[in-house]
Amino acid sequence: MNFQEFLPPQGSHIAVGISGGVDSSVSAALLLDMGYKVSGIFMKNWEEEANSGGFCTVAEDLDDAQEICDLLKIPLYKVNFAKQYQERVFAHFLEEYKAGRTPNPDVLCNREIKFNEMLFYAEELGADYLATGHYAKKMIGSNGEAALFCPKDKNKDQTYFLSQITKAQLAKAFFPLANLEKAEVRKIAEEKSLITFDKKDSTGICFIGERPFREFLKNYIEGSKGEIVNLEGEVLGKHEGLCYYTIGQRQGLNIGGRKNSNGEPYFVVEKDITTNRLIVCQGDNPALYHQEIEVIKLSWLNEEPIKNKKYLGKIRYRQNAEPCEVLEIKEDKLSLKFTNPQRAITLGQYLVLYDDDRCLGGGVISVRS
Repeated sequence: MNFQEFLPPQGSHIAVGISGGVDSSVSAALLLDMGYKVSGIFMKNWEEEANSGGFCTVAEDLDDAQEICDLLKIPLYKVNFAKQYQERVFAHFLEEYKAGRTPNPDVLCNREIKFNEMLFYAEELGADYLATGHYAKKMIGSNGEAALFCPKDKNKDQTYFLSQITKAQLAKAFFPLANLEKAEVRKIAEEKSLITFDKKDSTGICFIGERPFREFLKNYIEGSKGEIVNLEGEVLGKHEGLCYYTIGQRQGLNIGGRKNSNGEPYFVVEKDITTNRLIVCQGDNPALYHQEIEVIKLSWLNEEPIKNKKYLGKIRYRQNAEPCEVLEIKEDKLSLKFTNPQRAITLGQYLVLYDDDRCLGGGVISVRS
């Protein structure tokens, strides 16, 4: 199939999700330069708790978003989707952690909130498309359907986070930063006197911010303490609750004093829900590696993968896409095998498939072997 890059028709009204960061700021400025009618939308998804310690930056971000829109002379609409976020993203996040899995709420947020609630709101404003500051590229296939491709800046590629949006949502989306490197984006922002040109990128899960993750989670989930054991079953210490740990984790185990002759640190290799034991290994142990996985809750953007075909697969955002082969697709379950064993495959995370630079979609990792 042949693909060509998508550009909204001239005269289109494009709403931009303005987060108060440099990427969305430049996206809005570029759309104005291209001659489109532009409106900004600032989305609030989290109500700050009284005991949060000021980790939420929503007030500061709103101020920055308003200043950007004032400079660009475009309207900024403020919307609060905190209730929808609680019901459709955060509740799922908590249930997964309670079950011992490690979810990625930012992936779900794109499908359920940004390209659902915010898109509906944009359409009520009369917008034809919703643009965001994601580093991704939208293409149109010879069949007339939208497809999602990796952007120019491979280090900032955010197609992983967009892999679960629907075909209908992608059809209404636009990504102005598709052909720009991050450094170019900051340069454009500085040249246009946008106050966000040197603003630090946000990291981590949006509603947690910079606060310690375990301390945040303890506000919502009460962990059951248990034993930390090595692969031979030797008890090394106590854990605070399996829900507070993830596969491959090194920090926070509090058994660092017990090292082997090579001084290698411990890593979480498994969470045994039945016995409430946290299993660890030392160093780059083969127990950390798996080659085959099963994936459920499948969602495909443009076309479904084909059995026995070679693809590239990502098991987390901060990882290169690795060669793999689809072994079986049956109803809502896919099994695949990586060419090389992958380290710290984590149940509950998303597996995203790529056909070269095209993001096909993916699903949730449910089994590893």
